[in-house]
Amino acid sequence: MITKHFSLVVDHDGIASLLLDVPNGSLNPLSDEFVIELDSTVEVLAARSDVRGILVSSAKSTAFAAGWNLKSLLTQLESSVDVASLYAATGGLSRALRRLETCGKPVAAAINGLALGGGLELALACHYRVLADHSAAKVGLPEVKLGLLPGAGGTQRLPRLIGVEPAARLMLDGGSVAPQDALQLGIVHELASAEAVTARARAWLLSAERVAQPWDLKDTKSAGGAVFPLQNNLLQLFMLAVPEVTRKSMRNHPAPIAILSCIYEGLQLPFDRGLDIERQQFALLASKPEAKNLIRTMFINKGRAEKLSRRPVEVRAKPVARVAILGAGMMGAGLSHVLARAGCVVGVLDQSLELAQRASMHAEKLLQKDRQAGRLSESTVKEVLSRICPTTRYEDLAGSEFVIEAVFESRAVKAEAIRRAEAVIDREAVFATNTSTLPVTGLAAASSRPNRFIGMHFFSPVERMPLVEIIRSKTTDDTTLAWTLDLARRLGKTPIVVNDSRGFFTSRVFATYCYEGQMLLQEGVSPALIENAGRFAGMPVGPLAVMDEVSLELQYNVVQQTREDLGADFVYPVSWNVLRYFVEDLKRFGRKAGAGFYEYPATGKKYLWPGLTKEYPVSKVQCSLDEVKQRLLVIQSLETARCLQEGVLTSYSDGDLGSILGWGYPAYTGGALSYIDMLGARNFVEVCKRMAVSAGPRFEPCSLLIEMAKKNSRFRDIA
Repeated sequence: MITKHFSLVVDHDGIASLLLDVPNGSLNPLSDEFVIELDSTVEVLAARSDVRGILVSSAKSTAFAAGWNLKSLLTQLESSVDVASLYAATGGLSRALRRLETCGKPVAAAINGLALGGGLELALACHYRVLADHSAAKVGLPEVKLGLLPGAGGTQRLPRLIGVEPAARLMLDGGSVAPQDALQLGIVHELASAEAVTARARAWLLSAERVAQPWDLKDTKSAGGAVFPLQNNLLQLFMLAVPEVTRKSMRNHPAPIAILSCIYEGLQLPFDRGLDIERQQFALLASKPEAKNLIRTMFINKGRAEKLSRRPVEVRAKPVARVAILGAGMMGAGLSHVLARAGCVVGVLDQSLELAQRASMHAEKLLQKDRQAGRLSESTVKEVLSRICPTTRYEDLAGSEFVIEAVFESRAVKAEAIRRAEAVIDREAVFATNTSTLPVTGLAAASSRPNRFIGMHFFSPVERMPLVEIIRSKTTDDTTLAWTLDLARRLGKTPIVVNDSRGFFTSRVFATYCYEGQMLLQEGVSPALIENAGRFAGMPVGPLAVMDEVSLELQYNVVQQTREDLGADFVYPVSWNVLRYFVEDLKRFGRKAGAGFYEYPATGKKYLWPGLTKEYPVSKVQCSLDEVKQRLLVIQSLETARCLQEGVLTSYSDGDLGSILGWGYPAYTGGALSYIDMLGARNFVEVCKRMAVSAGPRFEPCSLLIEMAKKNSRFRDIA
């Protein structure tokens, strides 16, 4: 028997081999069609007296099954209008897996690779699980990252198998575990080599008698000895877990609390009632905008960006073997490390050999950390380090096929570096500047090959930050853009492509968050309220803290450079008086200087500088927390909309991805533009107009938003 999604063969021993083989891809994604076929097949097998057991395996080389097809899931979520319809539309896989484990036949899973989400839930519904013992084999329930919960029995089976605390941790983190950890936790019964995994699962079936899952046995206990109803120690665990989840998510993500609720309620009820609790909670989460936002931006649109959807298709590929880095500071050193890890030979140039060698030292520190964690061998560490070649001579960069400039943020310094590097590099080489503020077209004026000049804005620390903002100047050609995107993919980065302007997209919009925090301070809003509002809104840190990290002095210098560049057209940022006062008068430059909006004691944690309230007295009447939260988010989204209107951004998805991955705009919103969609264009414009009256004209909505409000349209429908 062969269906669209798997094949079925019953052998002479009565073992029914269900071989998963979903077309078009290597991950075996699940779907409604898959569930229908599985359901009908299980019914057939349950009725066949010649079937002794069922073996579930995969035809894919490195995947068992990797969860639900997200495009079809998003379509389903957006087409269902309420919780009741979602409850009715979902639950098919849960029912099919329940039928599989109660069909009267022993079922074994041969897990040859990835088993994530619904794929792991399928395996958990099997009575015996054998996992391949190799690096590609990972198991996990990542649904929380989608704003959802495991909806096919995961919240009920996993805690009963391995215990409440480890199961909750796995589901709340959304991570995956390696084979040895999966065995130790009790997620699988056995490990085997990739070649033997199917044979071992089949061998168990041949020896198995009639079996039942632990939760279907009388007087069952969960792993860890918890008897239902929950014992006091588990009640205490949940009492501690809820505030911890709240602290991490600031209640912006509803999924973690829903997962805890499913575990807590479900484990006190019969198993099938627990499954229904899970289904209800899944439908409730699926009806909320957070799930749709996360799926659309962080999985579908992010996946498209990483597949280089913006790459000019007609340009030939050109693998890069040699890369030159100009400047071995924090950014240059970080780039040297990731390039060498990606297999490139990296020439790192700085003013002295001692400075240039900082790149090798930085890379060695990171590589040794990976080696100590068991992720790298000593030979690999040496091999990677051998690719980093510090130098002070431009001549040593001869033959480089790609150059990334990371020198001091000065037009004159950069122009000199461009001129000297272009004299020795490969004829077709791309020259990328890592500037974060200076217009790329202006820097390209110093190049003898402006068509091969582009911006490549990385974020620090390079090894951890996933985004690279690629800035196309007025002279950048398609070949340069294509080869730059190719290098971004090789480095494992998520690229967005923007057009040239001062500050581009990420630096320009991120600055509004910092400036707005300073404006609130100037208006007499409590510093603690400002910082907490930023965190409660979902930003990684408050606007004053992040300004300290960036450096007030650096931002001050950027403003001065911009004033010099623009002359009569220059307009100071709204919070210039605060920035100027801190740098010029107070000499508080930020974290590196040990003093900024915060104090940084030699021992202990940082704290808000007590002098803030003296310099900027706190008003007797304070804004509400929600008002400050909204103001900090709205100013960023409004500036992002302006970038789209002006053509700096050419797609809404790049705006959403860049805002989340670049500076930490809250992921639950789907990004800075999806936040406007979430509020609705009409409502957002009204909020902007109200804030323009109370806070200033910088909140006036742009013409694009006004037109969208008239039509009640969404960014994902128009851009």
